[in-house]
Amino acid sequence: MHMNPNKDTQLCMSLSGRPGNFGLRFHNHLYEQLGLNFYYKAFSSQDLPGAVRGIRALGIRGCGVSMPFKEDCIALVDELDASARVIASINTIVNTDGHLKAYNTDYIAVAQLLASHRVPRESSFALRGSGGMAKAVASALRDGGYTQGVIVARNPLAGRALADSLGYSWQAELGSLRPQMLINVTPIGMSGGPEAQHLAFEPEAIKAAQRVFDVVAVPAETPLIIRARAEGKQVITGLEVIALQALEQFVLYTGVRPSDEQFQKAVAFARG
Repeated sequence: MHMNPNKDTQLCMSLSGRPGNFGLRFHNHLYEQLGLNFYYKAFSSQDLPGAVRGIRALGIRGCGVSMPFKEDCIALVDELDASARVIASINTIVNTDGHLKAYNTDYIAVAQLLASHRVPRESSFALRGSGGMAKAVASALRDGGYTQGVIVARNPLAGRALADSLGYSWQAELGSLRPQMLINVTPIGMSGGPEAQHLAFEPEAIKAAQRVFDVVAVPAETPLIIRARAEGKQVITGLEVIALQALEQFVLYTGVRPSDEQFQKAVAFARG
C-alpha cells in the first residue's frame, strides 16, 4: 500500500476478538483515493479498558468495535448516539479532542438497506438469531415500521428477551410459518464455521418467501443466498451490510463521503 505517514497522520483502528482485513483494506484504500492523511490498523486486545484509554490518550480518531467488545465498550465511552443507545450495542467510536462518542453503524446500514431495497413495511418476517447483531437488525426493522415479525432463536432466554423488548413474538423454530421475508443473523452458512454448508432456513420456507436477507458476509454468496437466487427471490447480502456500515464509519471519521464509484471500488479492493 502506497502510504507516506508523517507526524500529522491521523490513526483509525479496529478492536476485534478475531481481526479481519476487510475494514483495514476498505479504509486505507479510500484514504489513498481521496488523498486523506489517515492510516487504519486492526488490533486485538485482552485489555479493553486499557485499549479505550489508549484511544483517548493517543488521540486516535476512530475505532471500529467488533465481537466480543460491542456491549462492554459502552461503559468506557462518554456519549452514545441514538443508533447505539436504542440497542445498547456499539460498533464505532469517534474521538473528538478526547470526547468519545459511540455509534452503531450496523443499525444505520440495515435501515438504509431496507429503504434502498424498497422492502414493504407490511412484509411479515422471521429473523433467526438473538445476539448483538440480531438486536441491531431487529431494532432497525422495528424503528422502520415493520410490525409483523417473529424472532426465531434456539436460546429461549435470549430469544424471548429480544422479542419482548421490540414487541415481536418468539419461536424456537420456524416450524410451519411462511413469512414474506427471511433474515439470517446467525453464523449458519459462514465459511470456516461448523455450519458452513447449512441452510439457515428450510427450502420450503425459502420457496414461499419473497425476499431473503443474510447478514453473514463471508462468503458473500452463502448457501442461503445461493438457494434464494436460484428460486428467483430478492436478496440482501451480508457483504452489503459490512460495506455500508464501513462507509458510514469512514464518513464519521473523516467527514468526507466518497462517490458511489469510489465506494464500489473500495469494496471490490477490500474483498480482494
